[in-house]
Parts: sequence; C-alpha cells; structure tokens
Amino acid sequence: MKKNILAIFGIAISMVFGLSSCVGDLEVTPIDENIVLPEDVLNSQAAFESLLAKCYQGLCCSGSFGPDDVADMDGIDGGFGQYMRALINMEELSTDVITCCWNDGNIADIHNLSWNSSNEFSLSMYYRIYYQISICNEFIRQSKATTIEGYTNKAAYMAEARALRLLSYYHAIDMFGNVPFATEDNSVGSEGPDQIKRADLFNWMETEAKELLDGTDLAEVGKNEYGRADKGLVQMILAKLYLNAEIWKGEAMYDKCASLCETIISEYPLHSNWSDLFCADNHLFSKNTTYPGGDEIIFLSPQDGMVLQSYGSTNFLVFASTWAVKGDTDDRIMDAAALGISSGWSGLSLTGAFTSKFAEKDVRAAFFKGGFGQYIDELRDNIGGSNGWKSMKYKNVNHDGSEAQAAGFVDVDFPVFRSADAYLMYAECAARGAADKTKGQKYLNAISNRAGIGDLALTLDNIIDERGRELYLEGHRRQDLIRFGLFTTSKYLWEFKGGVGEGTEVSSIYNLYPIPSGELNANGKLSQNEGF
Repeated sequence: MKKNILAIFGIAISMVFGLSSCVGDLEVTPIDENIVLPEDVLNSQAAFESLLAKCYQGLCCSGSFGPDDVADMDGIDGGFGQYMRALINMEELSTDVITCCWNDGNIADIHNLSWNSSNEFSLSMYYRIYYQISICNEFIRQSKATTIEGYTNKAAYMAEARALRLLSYYHAIDMFGNVPFATEDNSVGSEGPDQIKRADLFNWMETEAKELLDGTDLAEVGKNEYGRADKGLVQMILAKLYLNAEIWKGEAMYDKCASLCETIISEYPLHSNWSDLFCADNHLFSKNTTYPGGDEIIFLSPQDGMVLQSYGSTNFLVFASTWAVKGDTDDRIMDAAALGISSGWSGLSLTGAFTSKFAEKDVRAAFFKGGFGQYIDELRDNIGGSNGWKSMKYKNVNHDGSEAQAAGFVDVDFPVFRSADAYLMYAECAARGAADKTKGQKYLNAISNRAGIGDLALTLDNIIDERGRELYLEGHRRQDLIRFGLFTTSKYLWEFKGGVGEGTEVSSIYNLYPIPSGELNANGKLSQNEGF
C-alpha cells in the first residue's frame, strides 16, 4: 500500500545540526524549535532512518509539521518555496509552457525573463537546493562518524543520501552555474563553502555518479522501496549531465548520453497509457512497485492527500491549473470535482505558442479550452481575462476513474524522471550525429505513436517540440530550450517573453539565475553570475 510505504516520510524529524553553513543569508535559516546534539538522538538505526527520511521529505514537503505549520527555513514561503513547486517556477514558468495570472511579489519577472538577484522565487529554489544538500551532507557525516551497534544499513543509506545530494547538485549546476560546493567533509564552518566552477562541478558529479553506479551499496534498478533512490535515479542524472555537457562543461558528450540512455531504455519500458502517469495512483507505474506494466517512472517525489500534504509539487499543478472564478459565461468554470479536487486556485495558464504545437488527436493535449482564448492577452490579471487554455495533465483521480482518497490535497506523485525522457534523449543524440539514427528514429516514433500522432522525422526541430509535448510541467523545458539555443534568442518567441506581449529576444545572462544577493553578502568567497 502506498500509505504504508510512505509512513517513514510521515515521521521524519527535523535534525538540522549546523545546516546554516551552506545557507549564508541570515534572513533564511533552518528552523528547529528543539535543537539537540546529534549524539543525543542518533543512537539507533531507526534514528538514522528518520534523518534519511528528512532527506526525502525535503523534496516533497515544505516542513515536518504539515502544509500550514512551520517551514524548514525561515524567510522562505512554505507554499511557493516548496522544492518541486520552485522547480516548476524556474523550469516551466520561465518558458513557453505556462504563465501565472497572480500578482504575487515579482512572479511575473520569471515569465518575463527579467529577474534580478533579489527575486524571491529564484531565491526559494536556491535555498531549497542547498538546504537539501546540507541535510544529505549531515546524514553522510553523522553516519560515517557513528559507532553505534546495529546500524546494519549504513552503507546503503549513505548511498541513498549521496544520490539525493547528486539530484540537488544537478539542479544547482543547471540553474545557477558556478555555485557553492560542499560535501560531508567541508560543509561545516562559519566562513561558508568555496565556489566551484561549473565544469569542475560537472567533473565531480560525473565521478560521484560513476562511483554510485559501479558500487554495490546503492540499490539496483527497481530494487529499493517505492519513492526511494536506486541506481536508476543516478543513471538519469548522469545521462542529463552528458546531454548538457556542451553547455555545462564546454565539451559535447552526446555519444556517452546515448550509450547510457540505451541502458535506461532496456530497464524501463514505456507504459502503454500516457495519462496514467499523472493520475492519483501513478505510483503504480514506478519501477519500484510490482504492478504489471508499471516500469516507466524512474524516480518520483511522493504526494499523499492524507500523509504527505503540501501546497507545492503536484498539489500546486492540479489546483493552480484549475479555473474556479466565474467569468462572462458558465463554461469558463472548470469541473473541479472531475479533477478530483474541491476547488481551483485559478492561477496557471498555458501559452498559445506552446498549445499550438499539439495536433488535435494528440492524447497529451489535455487542455481545458471552454470560454478561453488560446493566446494570452494579459500576463497578470487576477480576474483571468483571456489568459489562455488550462492544463489538465495532472488529475487527482485514479487511472481507472475511481476517486482518490482525498480532495483537499492530491495523491499524484511528481515524476522527477521517467524513461520517455531517455527515449527522446537518445533520439536527440542520434539527430546530432552521435548515435545510431535507426534506433533514434525507433525511439522517437515510440513516443509519438503512443501519443497518437504517428511517426515523426528525426530532426532537431521535431525533437525539441516533441520533448515539450511529452514532458511539459515535469521540470525540463527551460533546460531543453537553452540546449537548443532557443531560450533567450529571437529564434523562438512566446507571449511575454522579455515582457513584451508578442515576445522578444532577451540578454543571454538569463540563461542562468543569479546567486541571491544575501548569499553574496554572507559569503565573501562567492562571485555573482555575469550580468547580475
């Protein structure tokens, strides 16, 4: 049962010994109302399991005490500051996929590509990343140091923490470039960590990933419990490194990416029904379950309407995409109950530039169109106006149409990585001349045929569009557009890119997010990204 497997997450405790060392901004500090020494509580394997659970919980919840209680970090909103929601804001809201009609703070600057080093949404992502890295470092450090008897799973648990740390460094290298770098060996200290060059971080991550894959401590593919890390997660991170190596290291490694993707594809076959992967019981389609045909999802961040509640992650994607404000006609009211929720937040809309990429017969075109124009006429409008079509990709309804266990918070797990991505990565590598074109065509067609749109020619133009259609709202779009040279340039425009209604080119500095100004003030070893 999903609920039983998630029990360890529900009892995660806030052990944050010295975690502020990687979070230099004095206004954003870890919270622990009852600070204790590690030796007082880390006295059994069960205690280490609880701390490891916190490493996972930080990805899916804002704090240890529910969505309305104290967040892990003071100064970061518990709603938009949740890890996966921050990831969606950075990787999807900044692109052609979605815009937000709320006027919260400087949220519009993200879609406008006009942020600065004080943007609270970029800041939330940065500090969430480093909070996670700090927790994982502390777990590894305390595990290495302990001499308690009965900690029989030490090596396996440390490997999981290393894999989770690698995931957060993957987001750091993607979004922030040259970043603070700390491991369990050097993250404690008042001066703060040194800054590492992007290429050097790439090298460390490659080595770390290979060690985890070659070693025996991390669970083999599909052999860990549902929701926990195994070698499949590390394979995907390493494949993503190779896919983006030309940007992140200055050296193309598409051949290495393709080779690793072949391994991933052999281990994670596609599920037959795309929409099943985004339903309330999508945990069934993870490799780490025994459900027949449930192999496509490689790693996920759990959500559970009863046990793991959050105002971020898929809860945000379901509620904020549902329109519940009465407009000029009743057909502008979405049926929240049909989506398995109580009511909508009326926030997110898809852009016309993006929705126009879908054929009518494409099963992934899960859009609500009633009463709304396809194109966005106003970027921020709390009434909603003509703010585009709405996404119904994520639904809090089981794949067989039955009700989820709750309507107030969703059960839909966030698919961090799935094998369809590896199929498209291989196809891209083949289109770039670094892999077998026949195989690349086969893998591309496997994705497009499942969607009901037939075969596609193996071209880079088709692949970037197909990646958008297949993977939207999963946290990959910004990275993809940068790799294809489309994110900041005039080669591709969408509504309000650059703050202009029809879209415009912006400076290449926006290929990165800035290091928060408070972090620079707190750690004199850090330098700002160019242009900020």
